[in-house]
Amino acid sequence: MDFQLTDAQRELRDAARKFARAEMPDVATYCEQTGHPVKPDMLKKLGNMGFLGINIPENLGGLGLGNLEALLVLEEFAKISSASAFPLFEANVGPVHALVHFASDTLKQEIVPQVCKGEMVLAVSMSEPQAGSALTDLTTKGEMKDGKVTLNGQKRWCSGGGHSDGYLVYCRLSDDPGAKGIGAVFVHKDTPGLSFGKQEELMGFRGVPSADIFLDNVTVPEDNVVVPAGGFRKLMEAFDLERCGNATMALGQASGALEDVLDYVQERKQFGKELVDFQGVQIKLAEMQMKVEAARLLIHRAAVNAEDGLPSVIDSSVGKCFSNEMCRDVTGAAVQLMGGYGYSRDYPMERRMRDAWGWGIAGGAIDIQKTNIAAAMIGRRFDQRR
Repeated sequence: MDFQLTDAQRELRDAARKFARAEMPDVATYCEQTGHPVKPDMLKKLGNMGFLGINIPENLGGLGLGNLEALLVLEEFAKISSASAFPLFEANVGPVHALVHFASDTLKQEIVPQVCKGEMVLAVSMSEPQAGSALTDLTTKGEMKDGKVTLNGQKRWCSGGGHSDGYLVYCRLSDDPGAKGIGAVFVHKDTPGLSFGKQEELMGFRGVPSADIFLDNVTVPEDNVVVPAGGFRKLMEAFDLERCGNATMALGQASGALEDVLDYVQERKQFGKELVDFQGVQIKLAEMQMKVEAARLLIHRAAVNAEDGLPSVIDSSVGKCFSNEMCRDVTGAAVQLMGGYGYSRDYPMERRMRDAWGWGIAGGAIDIQKTNIAAAMIGRRFDQRR
């Protein structure tokens, strides 16, 4: 058991840190002020740097590295802001990996290399008005006939909705009840019958667009079926990697906040001395450090245990749940330590705190993760409907 990064991993992390700190603060400001996502020219720049395909196989345009390497890079970008890191989140731990693992070779070759180049952004569309935590209640239906799939339904809370170029749509592909009938279909943004609702106004996540999706007789080739009916478990296996990414985005808010507040307490003086010289501040800093380090270790354990495949549900859920709660605590403490400067919108700390709350809702709410953890511990699923 080795807790040290390799020289190559450190070099990759340091390169990501250098690029993120030089290039992404202005991007973060743009996204926060306008609510718009990262611009296409920056996406292509990220693609050219290799940051959008770290753990994608080389034959699909990626670097062919592991999940740990992808998460190391993601944290450095997430330290700047959620919005500036979101393209890396979607490309390295998002729906593209469902395509990599389960889609046909034709669909993989059509889509994945474009993602790695920054020429295409994908989003996953799971939730519906009456199916969020109760995901197996979804009603969006796909009917297969004459080599095509026709989709009808409404999806909600799709991060990237309206802006992403392609969508992995969870839907019911057979009449079997519950999870047995669920699969996933890939849909291009410009497919006739696909439309979007208004952009949501959220507490945080400025620059991470979210909108309802409406599917009205949206017809795609049958080859666009990524996972057929009965493959819900496969979809959740791929989503376990996204949970690790969610945890890392939360970690980035906290570790970035800790770095900023460490600088602040050594510069700010009250009562004739630096804030860091007060014992109460020292204790708070130590508590923040312990939480950040614990979260990072849990996330990295999940990635390493996956052996560059897909993480287990218990490792990913433990990492996500702990990181989600941790980042709320750490960013809140950082705002308190910085006082008015932490609460001011002229500084990034209040944004970190707002975004921190979002990661504990997205990708499976904190309490749902805890039921997942308990189910994995016991070895059976719990029926919440009884």
